[in-house]
Amino acid sequence: MAAIDLSAAPFNLDEEAAAWVHQTRDTLSARDKLAQLFVLLSRGGPEDALEALRAFKPGGITRIFSPNLAEEIGLMRQIDSVGPVPMLVSADLEGSRMSLPFGTEVPNPLGLAAVDDVDATTAISTIMAEEAHAVGLNWSFTPVIDINKAFQSAIVGTRSYGSDVDRIERHALAQIKAFQAKGVAATVKHWPGEGFDDRDQHLVTTVNPLSLSEWEKTFGRLYRAAIKAGVMSVMSAHIAFPAFVRELDPEAGAEAYRPATQSAVLNQTLLRDKLGFNGLIVSDATPMAGFGDWGPRAETVPQCVIAGCDVILFSDDPTADLMYLVKAVADGRLTQERVDEAVTRVLALKAALGLHKADRPEPALNVAEVIMARAQSKTTAKSVSAKVPTLVKDVAKLLPLSPTRHKKVLIFSTGAIQPFAPVPLPLSLPDLLRQEGFEITEYSPDMPVNPKDFDLVLYLLAEETLLTRQRIFLNWKALTGSVFGAMKRYWHDVPTLMVSLGFPYYLHDAPRAPTYVNAYGSNEDMQVAVVDCLMGRAPFEGKSPVDAFCGSEQAKY
Repeated sequence: MAAIDLSAAPFNLDEEAAAWVHQTRDTLSARDKLAQLFVLLSRGGPEDALEALRAFKPGGITRIFSPNLAEEIGLMRQIDSVGPVPMLVSADLEGSRMSLPFGTEVPNPLGLAAVDDVDATTAISTIMAEEAHAVGLNWSFTPVIDINKAFQSAIVGTRSYGSDVDRIERHALAQIKAFQAKGVAATVKHWPGEGFDDRDQHLVTTVNPLSLSEWEKTFGRLYRAAIKAGVMSVMSAHIAFPAFVRELDPEAGAEAYRPATQSAVLNQTLLRDKLGFNGLIVSDATPMAGFGDWGPRAETVPQCVIAGCDVILFSDDPTADLMYLVKAVADGRLTQERVDEAVTRVLALKAALGLHKADRPEPALNVAEVIMARAQSKTTAKSVSAKVPTLVKDVAKLLPLSPTRHKKVLIFSTGAIQPFAPVPLPLSLPDLLRQEGFEITEYSPDMPVNPKDFDLVLYLLAEETLLTRQRIFLNWKALTGSVFGAMKRYWHDVPTLMVSLGFPYYLHDAPRAPTYVNAYGSNEDMQVAVVDCLMGRAPFEGKSPVDAFCGSEQAKY
């Protein structure tokens, strides 16, 4: 087995912890070693979740938490008893609608980038980590260090810290430091770098099209900085990097487009050898089409480990996937040395988090309740959220709004569109405006509209980064309910305002919208903050972390 220096960054293990790693690895059965390489999606009630874990004994889970804190704490107190090694418990701590259901709602990365205050990002990240740790979470698949360049990318969207490398680096390093100081391992993603391809890895293997010199100035810089800062894990994604592959093999052909999750060249040669990363490499979710494009799972699952991923993320059939690894070991494609290397890093991450200690405290409901209810956390989150709303343009000098001048308001809205919600969730902002004294009419399909009946038209959009959507765009037909409604524009007849509580690029589809606001997220505090800004009670302090005009001068007027 290739030597792994467990005393070096990012694990920094002492002799006792390193001995635990080696002893535990060597006492695991061949089957349990392979099971340690799986992190499975866990959802549903505690009994069903525990039964699934007992049957497979994975190295970890990604928990989809219910709002029932007591049940979730109860589950977390039992999961370590189901297998031979304590469990990694992971989540995507990305803020906004990805906040813990019983925790503090906080801005998402793009919102934090609009504030651009490293102290604020540190404070928010500390709240997230403390609440996560209190409920048993010890690993987050964040921060996202993708670069928001392809504005039509629905999968980067609000998850990144914007398009400026300096800003991304500042905030990502702040989050890494805050998370890991509170016992939550951080993960930088999506290796080798997303954001210049406007497609979605859930649907296709995407491509990082940069030259080597361009990559070094951008993603290379970001990953090197994160590694230097001691980030514990890197998520290898379903992204190809042809420039690096062709540097080694100019005749690579189709191999130049092999995703990182299947590529030893990208994981081993570039990430480990050239960048010097010594931590754990976790694959992105393997049921995604960007992974499945490359062959049947009997081939792609073993290849994922062969190529350098230490953890296989998610599986629709874990037992079948485990048997694919068993077969690969048996026929020699996957060496036992490589298995042991991956298991060593999985166990080293657990030891670095203190999971090997017999006296480590278990999650406790009374402690978690206190941490989740802290007034200071809510105050901090609200104060940071108040600085997020960004006035992109107001060529009509519409703002601030007033119920005297804009009494009758017609709202066209998408509602809050969520990846796993069958229908959009209702927004509070219309009711918040009613409380301000406005008369609100919410548009319904086929409703006749006479502009003379209204003093203001408000387009209220709330689509954050979504999965398997391919594109986020202003779907005028869906918004208005008809082909003819889609073609109508009211802003020459009545004052018009467009507010996005999510995706920041709607001016691409509505360049002539006269007044446009980005708030990047649709959580309740953000909606309140937007109303305060619209009413003139608070200034628009947010500074756009992306080009909201989408490279078009047309949209500025």
